[in-house]
Amino acid sequence: MYVKICGLQTPETVSAAVEAGADAIGFVFAPGSPRTISAGLAANLGHCVPEGIETVGVFRNQSIEDVVDMARRASVTTVQLHGDESLADMGRLHEEGFRTLRAFSVNAYNALSVEEKLAWQSERILLDAVEPGAGVTFDASVLADGAPHGFWLLAGGLNPGNVSALAAALRPSGVDVSSGVESSRGVKDIALIRSFIEAARAGQPRHAQ
Repeated sequence: MYVKICGLQTPETVSAAVEAGADAIGFVFAPGSPRTISAGLAANLGHCVPEGIETVGVFRNQSIEDVVDMARRASVTTVQLHGDESLADMGRLHEEGFRTLRAFSVNAYNALSVEEKLAWQSERILLDAVEPGAGVTFDASVLADGAPHGFWLLAGGLNPGNVSALAAALRPSGVDVSSGVESSRGVKDIALIRSFIEAARAGQPRHAQ
């Protein structure tokens, strides 16, 4: 089970996630979030991350030029787009040498046509609740045509107490968490990070990235 811990802001929480076995560490660059950090801080935190673990910059409805510039300054390996970005934007990021994730709310994913879903199948997908970052899970029964067929991450309202059951039921390639490992909004809890990763991996086969 691929595990991404997102919204990290301190060396202590980054180290805890790495030591607990996270596959990816997420840094938020989208404006307006209590988890947003600067490119410089992300670059410094990335020094704590061993090669082989993805460092992910999360952006939302920012110009692709700004995304590329900030991602380079932050020295992240992967860019996650969480707004209305297009397949062409993803292609630009690949050309610039980044791995990518494209996040959709479950409603936005349902609104895609069959042809659009097929087109997005070549990308790694993250499915989130209707209101990202609010700690609310989505009901899998609302996935009109089922989950994506390729690599996809489940997000939205996950925590150490529910991740194992939800992952078993929905069978994603991996899981992504932010608010579910916080002691208060925007403040990560080291014990919860460790508990989440342990719970996510309990009885789960590991998927290819």
